[in-house]
Amino acid sequence: MRDIYQAPVLDEIDPTTGDLELEERHSLRRVAGLSTELTDITEVEYRQLRLERVVLVGVWTEGSVTDADNSLTELAALAETAGSQVLEGLIQRRGRPDAATFIGRGKVDELRDVVLATGADTVICDGELSPSQLRNLEQQVKVKVVDRTALILDIFAQHAKSKEGKAQVELAQLQYLLPRLRGWGETLSRQSGGSGRGGGAGGGVGLRGPGETKLETDRRRINQRISRLRREIKAMRTVRQTKRSRRQASGVPAVAIAGYTNAGKSSLLNRLTQAGVLVENALFATLDPTTRRTEAEDGRVFTLSDTVGFVRHLPHQIVEAFRSTLEEVAEADLVVHVVDGAHPDPEGQVSAVREVLGDVGADRIPELLVINKMDAADEETILRLKRLWPEAVFVSARSGAGIAELQTAIAARLPRPAVDLRVLLPYDRGDLVARIHRTGQVLNTRYTDDGTELQVRVGEHLAAELESYRH
Repeated sequence: MRDIYQAPVLDEIDPTTGDLELEERHSLRRVAGLSTELTDITEVEYRQLRLERVVLVGVWTEGSVTDADNSLTELAALAETAGSQVLEGLIQRRGRPDAATFIGRGKVDELRDVVLATGADTVICDGELSPSQLRNLEQQVKVKVVDRTALILDIFAQHAKSKEGKAQVELAQLQYLLPRLRGWGETLSRQSGGSGRGGGAGGGVGLRGPGETKLETDRRRINQRISRLRREIKAMRTVRQTKRSRRQASGVPAVAIAGYTNAGKSSLLNRLTQAGVLVENALFATLDPTTRRTEAEDGRVFTLSDTVGFVRHLPHQIVEAFRSTLEEVAEADLVVHVVDGAHPDPEGQVSAVREVLGDVGADRIPELLVINKMDAADEETILRLKRLWPEAVFVSARSGAGIAELQTAIAARLPRPAVDLRVLLPYDRGDLVARIHRTGQVLNTRYTDDGTELQVRVGEHLAAELESYRH
């Protein structure tokens, strides 16, 4: 299964991309030639992932062979996004992963041969491995072994920009690292303390101390750091909730763009609002949510928020750490669910996204399904998806096709103000007229000698303020 993934080449400058930010990210790509070889070191392993030449390995436990191929192809895309060169991909058919080494004993030998033949320095497994599975597999293949969860966390760490995003990623990484701390060489038994008598493990002169191994010390420090990060994220969450409450009090509807990673959410946001946010043909290019104000066709103002993309088997550490960010989706009035129509398995993507939306309580929010990248999908795929999702809107954020229909569909699904009123506003209350246009709906307007007579539909809060002007 060689060359199972090739990163597409970006074409000429695209109006839906944030070109300056994209150029900045590309200028910080990892430098080739930094090998990641296992060496016997005397400290706890904190090695950052330096993924270069990698071999992928997956265990196919259920579904069709196409599902297994799609999963490994996605793993290759993740590895490419992290800065790797994928050399080979192996899949083993098993009822369940091996408890000791993830793949079977015979497949371990085959994997070792492939690593030697290709000169790979890293093996990436398509699943979350236990600490013992990681250790056993590394000991047998003699190169670094990384699982899918660590790979996704590494991508998140590369792409996080805001203070909140960096704190969320660090929290997720530490939660993942804590049960996997391991020492090398003598570190495993490097414990001080004891009486100093005898020749046992109690130590002796120069070895009496706190009675704590280096592993235990680092574990304690990590727990302290986790507690601190949780406090910081909780404080940031309060700020986010305050901003959200202000938007809700103003009566401005909120629309959240959600979907699978690399489905084109940021391109769609740029196309709808000219936001200019970064767009990259890579997985998890967007981690920090962007919110922009825009107008519906009838003049009503609403906010449109881009959110972090989802993926199959998104690590639970990520969902938990990014919960405050994902709550932007759960508190929205409408979820615009973007799907990559050119992907081999759009149905699987929709299922994965809806599963995560359910985890954060966003499955009760009205959903508008948007099939993107129609310019890259063949006619047969488009017809099949139209039969599958007849209510969906089919667009291309890149070419602009279908964007007008999408704007109409969003406007039709925005919550309507609840109270009908006829008011007569003096000409010096232009502020109220502006608020009605911004947060409500003007059905009829007539100018009189005494002021502006309006027939409006507004929310309860604004209706109470307009009560004295009823006509």
